[in-house]
Amino acid sequence: MSHGTHGIPTSHRKLVFPSSPRSGSSSAPGGLSGENQIPGGLWGSVSSVFSVAITLAVVGLVTAACGSPPSGDWPVYGGDPGAMKYSALTTINRDNVADLAVAWEWRPNEKRIDNTDTTQAARPGNFQVTPLMINDTLFLSTPYNRVVALDAETGTEFWSYDPGAYRWGQPSNGTGFVHRGVATWTDGKQRRVFINSRWRLIALDAATGTPIPGFGNGGEIDLTRDLIWEVNKLHYTNTSPPVVYEDLVIVGNGVGDRLTYRNDPPGDVQAFDVRTGERVWIFHTTPQPGEFGHETWEDDSWRHVGHTNVWAPFTVDVGRGLVYLPVSTPSNDYYGGGRKGNNLFAESIVCLDADTGERVWHFQTVHHGLWDYDIPAAPILATIRVDGKAIDAVVVLGKTGFAYVFDRVTGEPVWPIEERPVPQSDVPGERTSPTQPYPTRPAPFAKQGITTEDVIDFTPELKELALERLRELRIGPMFTPPSLQGTVVVPGVIGGAGWGGGALDPETGILYVKATNSPALVRLFQPPMSDTIQADYARQRGNSLSLRVEGGSLPLLKPPYGTVTAINLNTGEHLWQVPVGNTPRIRNHPLLRDLDLPQLGVSGSPGPIVTKGGLVFLTGGGSTLYALDTRDGGVLWETDLGTTGYAVPMTYQTHTNRQYVVIATGAGEDASLKAFALRN
Repeated sequence: MSHGTHGIPTSHRKLVFPSSPRSGSSSAPGGLSGENQIPGGLWGSVSSVFSVAITLAVVGLVTAACGSPPSGDWPVYGGDPGAMKYSALTTINRDNVADLAVAWEWRPNEKRIDNTDTTQAARPGNFQVTPLMINDTLFLSTPYNRVVALDAETGTEFWSYDPGAYRWGQPSNGTGFVHRGVATWTDGKQRRVFINSRWRLIALDAATGTPIPGFGNGGEIDLTRDLIWEVNKLHYTNTSPPVVYEDLVIVGNGVGDRLTYRNDPPGDVQAFDVRTGERVWIFHTTPQPGEFGHETWEDDSWRHVGHTNVWAPFTVDVGRGLVYLPVSTPSNDYYGGGRKGNNLFAESIVCLDADTGERVWHFQTVHHGLWDYDIPAAPILATIRVDGKAIDAVVVLGKTGFAYVFDRVTGEPVWPIEERPVPQSDVPGERTSPTQPYPTRPAPFAKQGITTEDVIDFTPELKELALERLRELRIGPMFTPPSLQGTVVVPGVIGGAGWGGGALDPETGILYVKATNSPALVRLFQPPMSDTIQADYARQRGNSLSLRVEGGSLPLLKPPYGTVTAINLNTGEHLWQVPVGNTPRIRNHPLLRDLDLPQLGVSGSPGPIVTKGGLVFLTGGGSTLYALDTRDGGVLWETDLGTTGYAVPMTYQTHTNRQYVVIATGAGEDASLKAFALRN
């Protein structure tokens, strides 16, 4: 396939870009919409045998939209606009969590698609969504970017909407077809559901799943229109949900790391009117002439370096009208000879005025990034008490394994962050930042850097094999730069913290963070030039750090491979850290299965939620869903999901006062949404 620098690849030009995607269900009777009519999308499932009188009776039972959301709802991706991933529900608690059982299961039933005259080959990826629950209705997105409304008590499907995102083949990012959630807006009379599907932002009627005619063009807008330069739409993706603030819907974008050509998609963040789709503001994550930080892009690199995007979820301080952007790495991720300077606002937390898009403050967590150390998760808003003083804070979890804690209004660090010298690069043309920021508190929640003491040592033979592998490579502390020899990078490219982030108990100020301890090998080489790679140096693919042994590969480093850490944000101290999950392929390996191994932990990005019932729910990226005791991390309940649960769970309570815990599991044709509740 031939890709140009701009526009659509020639092999795709026969495909018509849809202006009015088709819905998978019928319209609501009389065009009624929103929770002031039927909860969520119930109209889509009401049979014609029901009388109008019965329908109106159901309408009268619905909670008014203009009030506060019921305490049992989960109305935003992170549970609340501050991304705490916290629930005040206590129906499920430490005393009875062992009685959880499967209540219902729903399947997307999405399949591989072969090439046809109207579609390119595609396959659904991991089911990674965290649903919303509003007035007994779940709203969620599927791997193929379908939007679905379900009955929160039974999993019965009310409606589904298919944007046809698969018609242009696989996305160019590294995840394939995944999507982690939707957002909603209401004015008290109607509710709209928003999904950012690839390069499109689509507004749907929450009651029927049909596009809103007055929003953009037939219910959608093109997010690539009027960026700082023209882009190839197929290289512009979205996996995280939009964010809604008052009458604005705010979106970022994703770009595949492997794309390293001039003028690849930029990371502009945009806000649109929720009613009309008109753009209200745009923020350039790569500052343009006259904008703050412009001088940090030397040799006019701001003219052509893309990425520097926000693919992770945003956070909003609704009361103050502030939005917090977790910005990722510029192109290319591992060599910066073509973008000398610190490269603001890459790998920065940026606070904007949500009404205008103007910068309020920022902090760069990595200068001139070379390690793919994106800020991967939604910043968490917390009110903490430090040395007797109440502070409205924002906590930023990095792939670096650090928690960066700031006053959310001023941007001042709550505890000092020091600039410390770091190793320098010897790659021709590279100019590494001489220092990097190190928070003095809290301590790192993930392993940083590597020494010979970190290698797998279950047997003397394995240890020697691992040491032999290391002798070929460059090792050292965190921020040891990529090299032509090959550098072992710890944390690796998925973190540290992953996109699942952490969960905060606002009553105690304790933060629960999932971490991955898995290295990455970054060996640079001079790639052949192509339409998608235009760089002096790039990361060589296909280089594994795994030890090749009889019976299958083993990891280079010793466990734990995944942990959960409880951090008291009032003091900055760790309260406990425990391995979470297991890795069966390692535990059952022929060389290890007769050994008394510790709990191994599991690598993976999915993070936790926390409840007032004293529970932390998560998989950590494995196939077991755990309920941990918030006091010490002990396992109070676990269940085998039968397949990987690579998603952040959520919890809610319906009008019948039954509490559910829901998690997306599996991938492709094996995907399902599983709901757990106490046995009746």
